[in-house]
Amino acid sequence: MKEIILVKYGEMALKGLNKKTFEDMLTKNIKRRIKPLGRFVCTSAQSTLYIDPQDDDIDLSEVVDRVGKIFGIAALCRACVCEKDFEDICEMSYEYLDDVLSCAKTFKVNAKRSDKAFPMKSPEICMEMGGKLLDRFPHLTVDVKNPEVTVTVEIRDTNAYVHAENIKGAGGLPVGSSGKAMLLLSGGIDSPVAGWMMAKRGVHIAAIHYVSPPYTSERAQLKVEQLCEKLTDWCGGIAFYCVPYTELQEAIKDHCPEEFFTIIMRRLMMEIAQRIAAKDNCLALITGESVGQVASQTMAAIACTDAVCRIPVFRPCIGMDKTEIIEISRKIDTFDISTLPYEDCCTVFTPRHPKVRPRLEDIEKAQNSFDFEPLIQKAVENTEMKTFDIAK
Repeated sequence: MKEIILVKYGEMALKGLNKKTFEDMLTKNIKRRIKPLGRFVCTSAQSTLYIDPQDDDIDLSEVVDRVGKIFGIAALCRACVCEKDFEDICEMSYEYLDDVLSCAKTFKVNAKRSDKAFPMKSPEICMEMGGKLLDRFPHLTVDVKNPEVTVTVEIRDTNAYVHAENIKGAGGLPVGSSGKAMLLLSGGIDSPVAGWMMAKRGVHIAAIHYVSPPYTSERAQLKVEQLCEKLTDWCGGIAFYCVPYTELQEAIKDHCPEEFFTIIMRRLMMEIAQRIAAKDNCLALITGESVGQVASQTMAAIACTDAVCRIPVFRPCIGMDKTEIIEISRKIDTFDISTLPYEDCCTVFTPRHPKVRPRLEDIEKAQNSFDFEPLIQKAVENTEMKTFDIAK
């Protein structure tokens, strides 16, 4: 019995003349993600992509798990390949669906007849197939509104396919279809979620992190690198930039008013990030900020931070509360890593009484009291880069 995986497109199926570009990008992402698992032939037709394994020992469960994390896919399923003959479809279905139907109480049949030359119409397929399955599994009853199992028969150009479980895909658009952006990855809960959310919109993610030894430990950096590894399951390969930030933070402490420490620190981070972003062809920055979550994330503080930015700054978590962000972090398996007790440089020299409604002119005056440019250039020059790729 031959089994393949059917992949159904998400919103990219609605694209007009650009649809082929999105399809090609999704196919490329899928091939790259499943290449370590064996040999496959991937073809597309009628807003469906067919993943056909060429080796008998391929673990299709692992394939489904990997493909289920690829953005651009609305749903996927394992399906039995049948000849376009109704009797063959029924015979293959008895064996293929035996486990799932033997344990169920109710079912219905859903038919999709893309090949209009097939002699039976969809309602007829549903009725006849339902009767055959009732004869084979007499303990079942039909429930068209809320069945435990929906048996789907798809009549397509070359073959018929039978399956009983649609797995929800990751949704969104294929990674890379919306350009590239630089994620400010702090090591907390919010920033990995922000990166994941932008990757879902087709953005290819690079990541930048700031370290301040001896104030921050090597474990804090390793924690962020673990987050990058986790994100590759969803976002694909990630270029990771590690910026030495100690001298800049010490300069802020020595030359700026304490109440402005955090905002000036973030402004300098944005300056460095956009310079490195330009070298990596990133068109925007991404942060995990949420309005009002901390003092540096009030509207006034965000406005002061954005004043130094020459490229767009995306904040996909901006209107979310912490519970919603944590829910996504658990879904993408970053929560446990994010909550490891290794602090990042954002907690170094935290002001006792930060300014929650800063004025831009006051911030600029405080920042201009010292020439940070040589230290900014030095930090950019000494930035280290490594690449994290999809697990093999």
